[in-house]
Amino acid sequence: MKSFKNFALLFAFILVLGVLAACGSSDEETQGDSEGGEDSEVSGQIAIDGSSTVFPIMEGITAQYAQEHPETDPSLNSSGSGGGFKKSTVGEIDLSNASRPISEEEQKIAEENDIELKELELAYDGLSVVVSQQNDFVDELTVDQLKEIFLDSSDVETWSDLNSEWPDEPIKIFSPGHDSGTFDYWNETILEEEPMKEGENTTLSEDDNTLVRGIENDPYAIGFFGYAYYEANQDSLKVLGIDNGEGAVKPDAETIQDGSYAPLSRPIFTYANLDSLKEKPQVLDFVKFTLENAGAKADEVGYVALSDEEYKEQIEEVESWVEEE
Repeated sequence: MKSFKNFALLFAFILVLGVLAACGSSDEETQGDSEGGEDSEVSGQIAIDGSSTVFPIMEGITAQYAQEHPETDPSLNSSGSGGGFKKSTVGEIDLSNASRPISEEEQKIAEENDIELKELELAYDGLSVVVSQQNDFVDELTVDQLKEIFLDSSDVETWSDLNSEWPDEPIKIFSPGHDSGTFDYWNETILEEEPMKEGENTTLSEDDNTLVRGIENDPYAIGFFGYAYYEANQDSLKVLGIDNGEGAVKPDAETIQDGSYAPLSRPIFTYANLDSLKEKPQVLDFVKFTLENAGAKADEVGYVALSDEEYKEQIEEVESWVEEE
């Protein structure tokens, strides 16, 4: 009997040791997760603003990221490239989407505020010139004809002024606003920094959907914006071929990527605040997530992805920025 009691006590002692060991192991695993392992969950706000052209890509990425990381709060706005830079150069946001490179003046403002903005390329876009599907008289234009339509110094007011065989109807212009990187690109590439027509027949808007609605309902309207907005509305819009001297070319994945859709093919960007990358784990994680998924999202919305290697190289570059003292 005594032997049995001793055995029972020994068994109980072993059982207690086993429970304690298991608890210790569990605590170590929990501690390992909480110290930034791959399974640790990021949290916090991520402020993003800028280009309406980049918006379709970033909208999909932001929604996916928020779903996979529910403890984060990524907020996405679209005030135009210039509007985004106004905020990022004074440190109001973490990421500034842009359809053009940052200007020297904007870079100077950032430096004055001790802010370093890092450029990341997301995809390629073909700035698309469109008319309504109701327009049955124009399928292509030369770069010189675009200048005649849009330049304030031009005497062209009606379609017949441009081509006597076309309707004697006023040309209605729909253009991104002055805070838009798309406007800046158009201004530099087509208008060559000369003033654009503005007045009763010109509508400016930072919202590309507003431009789409205006053009699709008017057979005498013409406008321009990122290729994704044309592709999403091609049932009601017609994209024009652009002749830069070697025949008319329409934008598509191939002509945008190889540059034959000239001079309106361009890269699109996001600019990351370096301090945000270093000090906010959720921003660093989001930026890497963006580069991992930008190619797929570009394909989904109608832009042209970079190569896998280009995205990988940028992720490595981001990591090197964060590691620098």
